[in-house]
Amino acid sequence: MSDFNKNIKDLFEGWNTIPNWLCFARIASIPVFSVLFIKEKYIAAFVIMILSALTDLIDGKIARKFNQVSNLGKILDPVADKLSQMAIVIILIIKFWSMEGITKYLFFLFIAKELVMIIGGLLLLSKGMRPTAAEMWGKVATTVFYIAMITIIAIGPNGALVGVGPFGELPSAVVTAMVIITIVCAFVSLFGYVPGFFKQIKENKKDID
Repeated sequence: MSDFNKNIKDLFEGWNTIPNWLCFARIASIPVFSVLFIKEKYIAAFVIMILSALTDLIDGKIARKFNQVSNLGKILDPVADKLSQMAIVIILIIKFWSMEGITKYLFFLFIAKELVMIIGGLLLLSKGMRPTAAEMWGKVATTVFYIAMITIIAIGPNGALVGVGPFGELPSAVVTAMVIITIVCAFVSLFGYVPGFFKQIKENKKDID
């Protein structure tokens, strides 16, 4: 059995856990959120997004508290995050595309960052290694992302809650600043993975030699 196949087999040992099913639910919510958003059912899409973010916050806590940490969960959680974030970013690109300003172009930096992470993870798996779990900055970046994107969807341009009660629309400069801060956090988290990535590659090369 190749290292790649063995690594995949090991991933699915003890996979049937509540945290993993929450990750599956988060992935399943992506097309639901996307369709609702495209159909301009913004409040429903907003609620789905919040529920998705909540599952991301509690699945790790459940795994640690009830000893349900699994190899699959260590990979599935960041994969669910990346798919959710990519979907949100693509939807917002579509939403902002007809608007003036640089905000719509900034979102492409998120896609570039996630593609780098995905390619790096696949490279490690192909060599029989597992991508490392999210570091502190990864968790911080994810939290900042959800706070910023939920706020933009809620009270950004044509937001779901704009005009509802006391909610008004955020100025475009504030929205752009929020996106920039989120991008900075995302790339700081990316650079945080680099030393561990090259360390694994180096150690794997020594084992082969």
